[in-house]
Amino acid sequence: MQRAKERVTLTQTKESKRVLAGLMGILFGVFGIHKFVLGYYKQGLIFIGFNFITFFLGTFITATIGFIEGIIYLSKSDEDFIDTYQENEKHWF
Repeated sequence: MQRAKERVTLTQTKESKRVLAGLMGILFGVFGIHKFVLGYYKQGLIFIGFNFITFFLGTFITATIGFIEGIIYLSKSDEDFIDTYQENEKHWF
């Protein structure tokens, strides 16, 4: 019971980045912008680095991953999103 109250107060004090991260994942997922929005700089640099290493031939892969993650972000509720991606920092999918 106490844990549930703590979770509610944490999610009420944090602003959800769900919509912004979801839209960035769908529109600019190829560059990993949605990762930077969430503060996952290492993962965002992986997206950019992968594109440079493959001479932008791997953009289909990063765009697909970004699109899927954007849909996942938008399909979650604000509480689930904050708990999963902002509090517990789940980096991939």
